[in-house]
Amino acid sequence: MSHLLFALLSFFSFAALLEAQWKLRENVYVIESEWNDVTPAKRVELTCSTSDESQEVYWQKGTEWKGTGKTLVVEVKEFPDAGNYTCLITNTNEIISYSFFLITKIDSNGQMIRSILKRFKEPNGTFLKCEAKNYSGIFVCSWMTENESPNVKFTIRSLQGSQGDISCGTPVVHVDKSVTEYTVQCQKENYCPFAEEHQPIEMFLEVIDEVEYENYTSSFFIRDIIKPDPPQCQYVATNETVTWTYPRTWSTPQSYFPLTFKVKVESAKKCKIQIYDADEQFLQIPRSGKKVKISVQARDRYYNSSWSEWSALCR
Repeated sequence: MSHLLFALLSFFSFAALLEAQWKLRENVYVIESEWNDVTPAKRVELTCSTSDESQEVYWQKGTEWKGTGKTLVVEVKEFPDAGNYTCLITNTNEIISYSFFLITKIDSNGQMIRSILKRFKEPNGTFLKCEAKNYSGIFVCSWMTENESPNVKFTIRSLQGSQGDISCGTPVVHVDKSVTEYTVQCQKENYCPFAEEHQPIEMFLEVIDEVEYENYTSSFFIRDIIKPDPPQCQYVATNETVTWTYPRTWSTPQSYFPLTFKVKVESAKKCKIQIYDADEQFLQIPRSGKKVKISVQARDRYYNSSWSEWSALCR
């Protein structure tokens, strides 16, 4: 009975060690750590395999000595516990293997606590925002951090893998006073703008800040993330008419991809704003006066996606 009990305890202990981590990629593992003062650290077992079983080995974390022997059990909870654990030959200091541990913070319900990225106000406080200027299959995804960190690394890809036929470029950094925004252009290959979309695109962003790991997802149809560029407009004073043209980046033919428009008329003298709806590319503004500001925005006429930004002033 004692042998059976020992075997069961050994099995459950080994299972707990396996559940404490998951493999991100070769030699890199993520530890899910419940972020409170009560929950104990996760125990992780490391094994160093050598061709010569009689060979003596030791372990280091960075430059800190951690122990000897082929097996090392470490406890990981806080960020100082994470990092690179290396197995070396005692006599020669030759590196045999290594394991790099990252920590992702979770709450008591097992949900990931995300704190590296900032939320966008629109749409709906998302961390990962994707927008398309047209129906070409090209879209841009964006995310923000509080400050630009030289150690933070991003990897963005489609969850469909090779079946998704989506390729992305290198993220571009845009530094503002309070936040740093990253944008990357992606493209769905062989995308047909005239066909109905049946399967959403699912984008997956991984964020690693030194030893902290987080991930974010965004699922969408191209039609849902359309946001045209602003129209180009002008004001004809002789008949008080505003005219505009479709954005150069918009899909063609315009007969198949029509836009609808809003015209904003701001009166500085009366502190009054009027909005006019239009499907045509002109609008006569009655008694507009000299100190009136006029701008135009556009949206897909038949699908309730996002409005463009307001154009530059027409006058």
